[in-house]
Amino acid sequence: MLLRHIRYFLAVAEHRNFTRAAEALHVSQPTLSQQIRQLEDTLRVQLLDRSGRTIQLTDAGAAYVRYAQRALQDLEAGKRAIHDVQELSRGSLRLAITPTFTAYLIGPLLEKYNRRYPGITVNIMEMPQDRMEALLNEDALDVGVAFNDTQSPEIDAQALFVEALGIVVGKSHPYASKRAALTCREFESEALVLLNEEFATRRYIDRYCGQHGLTPRIAMEVNSIGAVIEIVQRSALATVLPAAIALEHSELCLVDLEPALPQRIAALLVRKGTYRSAAARAFITLALEEGETMPGGRRAKATA
Repeated sequence: MLLRHIRYFLAVAEHRNFTRAAEALHVSQPTLSQQIRQLEDTLRVQLLDRSGRTIQLTDAGAAYVRYAQRALQDLEAGKRAIHDVQELSRGSLRLAITPTFTAYLIGPLLEKYNRRYPGITVNIMEMPQDRMEALLNEDALDVGVAFNDTQSPEIDAQALFVEALGIVVGKSHPYASKRAALTCREFESEALVLLNEEFATRRYIDRYCGQHGLTPRIAMEVNSIGAVIEIVQRSALATVLPAAIALEHSELCLVDLEPALPQRIAALLVRKGTYRSAAARAFITLALEEGETMPGGRRAKATA
């Protein structure tokens, strides 16, 4: 049995059609069919049901496909290990971040990483945490930057710092110079622009409002933190964002709320037991160092 046989079988299992699988593999259909037959002869079992309009996996094929996929993943990990350059003069890092951290954390962190390791190519993807965890489990990512409330037992979360949410307004807002914390009723009367329900931040806000019996006045919902910032800077609308975002923008002001909005722990996410490239290990080390210097980081708490 050759690696080629496994790749061909997985292509047919994915496309459920020999013609489309052959096109994806850039081989002829007769060649593909012959290779699949050879694989079935070697395993002494029928993997594909060819009797219908579309190709279906037999019971044996359905059992085999999961192991075949894992074998290819492990082989790809082995290839990265062989070509990994320990001195970090070259290499790659597959990094995912939740949208929150695009606004204030990832820029400075990656600037330092690139300055230290200019030969490392970083592929950065922004996505929700559940999607990030799925890709980590598939070995399609090296590291994720999200929160420590992971839902997967296969994911290891390493705490970076505590992130606090806060009321954020523009400089022209009446509350921009307010020294005393807002009450819940004052907050409830404010017109808000909020991230939509796809964002973890919004779920924290909704949970806070539910706990305190609040019905927020939502004037706008958007799916971009950048859009929220732009709207708040140019209007009388308020929002709720990580407090660190307000500190990064001179046109924004942070307003306290009593009781305080929830906090959450920013974390690095990695798959347990997986191979970690030198580039990934270097990023993890740097991120943990930077996390200690953040408000709410380990070093900040130790010296408070």
